[in-house]
Parts: sequence; structure tokens; C-alpha cells
Amino acid sequence: AKAGFSKIHLDASMPCANDPAILPDEIIAKRAARLAQVAESSAVRAPFYIIGTEVPVPGGASEGHELAVTAPGAASHTLLIHKMAFADAGLQKAWERVVGLVVQPGVEFDNVSVIDYQPEKAGELAQWRRQNAQNIVFEAHSTDFQRDFAYGALVTDGFAILKVGPGLTFAMREAIFALADIEKEIVPQENQSRLVETIRAAMMKNPAHWQDYYKGAGRETLLFNSYSDRIRYYWPDPDITAAFTRLVANLSGKPIPGILLSRYMPAQYRHTRDGELKPDPEALIRDKIRDVLRVYAAACRT
Repeated sequence: AKAGFSKIHLDASMPCANDPAILPDEIIAKRAARLAQVAESSAVRAPFYIIGTEVPVPGGASEGHELAVTAPGAASHTLLIHKMAFADAGLQKAWERVVGLVVQPGVEFDNVSVIDYQPEKAGELAQWRRQNAQNIVFEAHSTDFQRDFAYGALVTDGFAILKVGPGLTFAMREAIFALADIEKEIVPQENQSRLVETIRAAMMKNPAHWQDYYKGAGRETLLFNSYSDRIRYYWPDPDITAAFTRLVANLSGKPIPGILLSRYMPAQYRHTRDGELKPDPEALIRDKIRDVLRVYAAACRT
């Protein structure tokens, strides 16, 4: 709050020491109100708050997960007990700045699959918000990798805050690996960055960020291709940073041939042909990431 963050999600559902594994809703709401008290007393500008505890596992679920859309009764109960907790804490003014409720709309992804949004399954929840909580929007987590139409449908159904994470780093990795493939085509082997090999070595040397997520016969494929994109934790590694810098340098000295860009980055190839993008390695990576953001931006105009 002191740093000026103006949207704060109050989620106190994780148990502390000596707590039961699953906390009662009333305890969760009371603790959320305590957090709001601290934020209110520290903020440089009045924050807006998000409440609700139906938050999926960071970075995607494990495979074979079960998923259910939040029931309207559960959403109503969460809203009511938080409102009461805020009132008990003397935070009526702060409650006026509670603008969002985290619920599960029925979307998720794991290492290899995506659960697509089905508006009909979230119909009762959307109707409840329209009838009972028009001043509240829904916040949806794990909206990565949905089909284009889904984002507009989510916004129409009241999911005005759509969180994306691995979807962006997944796109970045795709772009970087595509450039590494192009490098192998046009740069002499002795001068190549060996970026992919460097990343693999770093991941094997320090498997802490992926070993609990990637198991079994398909592990090798998941290392570089999983929707969960655990590779994102390795980009700051000094050896990887050095290899990436060399990759960019190798591809910056002369134009990337259009025939290779068409093969490995077809969308970016079209943007360069249209004069919208320079075939510069870092510009190509950023544009690949923006391909994801463009879909979200279009949904926001729904």
C-alpha cells in the first residue's frame, strides 16, 4: 500500500501455523478485514480491493484436476461475510472500494491441456451478479490459453478482470526458441549461442522449479513445452542471459531471411511484410507476446 499499489487482492484463505487445513469462511473474512485495515492506514492513495478465495494453484493445476464453477450461493456468502467483517472493523468507507470478487468461471490449464470457458455453465453465476451485485465485477484467474471468443464471453458475463501469467512467458519462450532455430540455419555452428542447450543444463542442474510438476515418460517434452511454462524461472540465470545476449547479437547483424521467419514465426512474418514490425530479434519477441495481449485487449472492448 505504501508503494502505491491501488488494486489489492485480500485473500486470507491459506492456513497459518496451528490452523486447521481448511479455514472457516468467517475467519477468512475477518483476517481479510485486518489486512484491509493495514492497507487503509498505510496507503498513499485509497486502494481498491478484490475479495474471494477461489484462487487456483499458481502456474496452472496438476493434471487430472476436478473443476466446478462457483455456485451463486457461495459467491453471495463470500460477499456477505466480508461485508460484515469490514463493518465490524469500522471499514464501511473501505467497503465502498471493494470492486471485485474472485470466483471460478470454469477455466483452467495444466501441463498439456486447457479447460475452455463454457458460458452456459457459468450462466447462473453471471445472472446472480447482474441481479444482486452490479457494483462488483468478477476476477478470473488462470485465463491463459483460452480460445479468442472466450475472452469476450467472459467479459460479457461479468468477468472484467482476467488474469494472465504463463500465457505471456509461454509466448516469449516460443519466440526465443523460434529464433534459436533460425540461428541454427544461418549462423555457423562454432558461433551459435547454444541457448537451448544452456537452458537444459541449467534446468537439470537446478530442478527445483520443475521437478514437482513434470514427471513420467513425457518429462523431456514438458521441460520446453508445458503450458505451465516452468522455464520462466530460469531466464535470470547468468549463463542463460549470456547465451540469449549472444543469440540476439547473432541475429541482429543482418536481416533475418523472410523465408525462415515465415516458417518459424508466421504471424510476425506477416507483420513485417505489412510494414508494421521490424525483423529485429527483440522486436519479434515483444510482438509475439503482444499477440497474446491483443486478444485480451479485444475482449476489453466487448
